[in-house]
Amino acid sequence: MNRRTFLSSLAAGAAAVVSAPGTLWALTESRASTLINNLVGDINRVIESGKGETAMFREFERIFSRYSDTSYIAAYALGVDGRRASAAQKRAFSKAFQGYIARKYGKRFREFIGGKLEVTGVKKVKKWYEVSTIAYLKGQSPFEVTFLVSDRSGKDLFFNMFIEGVNLLLTERTEIGAILDSKGGDINALIAELERQG
Repeated sequence: MNRRTFLSSLAAGAAAVVSAPGTLWALTESRASTLINNLVGDINRVIESGKGETAMFREFERIFSRYSDTSYIAAYALGVDGRRASAAQKRAFSKAFQGYIARKYGKRFREFIGGKLEVTGVKKVKKWYEVSTIAYLKGQSPFEVTFLVSDRSGKDLFFNMFIEGVNLLLTERTEIGAILDSKGGDINALIAELERQG
């Protein structure tokens, strides 16, 4: 375990609390549910559209960008390394990461083609809302996809997602850290790599 991984591990628990979305002044259970119902509705409409694969992929990218708080997810993914990044590097990383993650999870949404998502419940957890859905895919047993929703950005957006229990925030922090390590800790090289992958 290298220094960066060790520091990230130490910070992970605290960061989940300290960096978590702020106080919800306006967001309600109903609004959180509406956001995810709209998200699910958009995904299902694309699934049922019969469009070609390339067109569907573009739509899934658009959906992820529209409904997720990509700025927050980017800051969390960079983690402790963000402390040594300049303001310009943080902006460049956030932009590159948004394109990278929209395409990456757009591919995950594509797995729902031929199936559907259904919202099954919503509950308040600390300062945000947890919206549970069930994914029904062809040839697979149903599984849960959970979204965490807040309005910290000024809009109702999801800031984390669990697919079969896999935590998006922690997964991206680990993967971005691994890319950064492979680039010798060079944040500019990390940004270039995300742009290349995107």
